[in-house]
Formats: sequence, C-alpha cells, structure tokens
Amino acid sequence: MNVIKYACYLWCILILAGCTTKEDKDIPWYVGVAAPQHYQMWVINMHLEKSGERSWRVPVGDVSCCWKGDNGPFGTGGAMDPFPNLIGLHWFSFAEQKFYSTLIKIPPDLKDRMREPVRHTTQRGNVRHEPRSTLILGLAPGGEVVVWMMSQRSNAVEIMRVPAVEVEGDTGQFQVRSADYMEENGAYLEKHGVPLDGW
Repeated sequence: MNVIKYACYLWCILILAGCTTKEDKDIPWYVGVAAPQHYQMWVINMHLEKSGERSWRVPVGDVSCCWKGDNGPFGTGGAMDPFPNLIGLHWFSFAEQKFYSTLIKIPPDLKDRMREPVRHTTQRGNVRHEPRSTLILGLAPGGEVVVWMMSQRSNAVEIMRVPAVEVEGDTGQFQVRSADYMEENGAYLEKHGVPLDGW
C-alpha cells in the first residue's frame, strides 16, 4: 500500500515539475516597441520589473516600424525573463518634438492569457498552435500606448491602451536626428499632420 502511495506522490511531483518547466522555461517571452510609419520615436528608457524579484532595462532606441500591415505590429525589444508586472517607458516623439512617459501595470491574468495556444502558421505553411509569447507596445502620437499580444502578426490581439503624460526634456539632444527625420518625413507631415486619435 505504501508503495502505491509513494508512486502516486512521485507521479504528481513529476507532473507539476513538467508543467512548471513548460510554462516558465520553454516559452520565450518577448517585448517589443512599435511606432506608426512616418511617426518615428526614440525610446530613451524601457524598464521592466517583476516586483520583489528582478528589475532590468531593455535597450530600444530608434523605433520607426511597424504599427500595422504586412510588417506589424512588431518592433525592437528583448526578453521578458521573468515575466514582468510593471513596464516603464520614456520616449521622444520626433513628429511632435515632445517627451512622454508612462507606467504600464500588466494585468495579473495576462501571462495565463498569453500562454493559451493559438493558430500559428510557419514560413513553410505548416499550421501549429503556439502561445502568444510576444507583447508589442505601440507608441502613438499624443502619448497613447497600444498593447498587443501575439505569436505572429496575423494573430495579434489588442489587450489594452495606456495613456502617457508629457514630460520635460531637452529637444536639443535630438537636434541632428530630428533634422534627418524631417528631411525624410517633412512632406508627409505637411500633408497629413500629426493625428492624435484614431490609432
């Protein structure tokens, strides 16, 4: 009788260990930052935190792609290891010549929602079911942050919108980059302006 109890106990431990490994170690959690075409941003700081465990910076810098279409949403970023509960962002908008900052509080159930397998088509056309392991933070003019979860662009789902606040900063530090940006996008901005809603 004791042998059966011990075997059941051992089986339960192995099952739980297997679940932990699959859920926490085998999924490559990723966070990236995107911006609409013609509305380039410079991410000064993206800071992730798993409270009580780890706080770290993900270098991003220039963000000029990709909000939607064949290449979006997707953007530059890095690993979320461990999965954070807070993401702080500080960036500069070239089109507006303004600085923004926000703190994103990750919903407690988001990791579980992202873990659920969804249809994923490989480059060879094979269909699999994968977790939505990528979080994309879209920076829009006016300081709005649109957050998507996805495994690939075709199954991106918007999960929340977070407002940012305008903060002080020295636009002079972006003088050269701003001149290059205006040379490339000035005509577009003159024609279309800088929409602050509808993103």
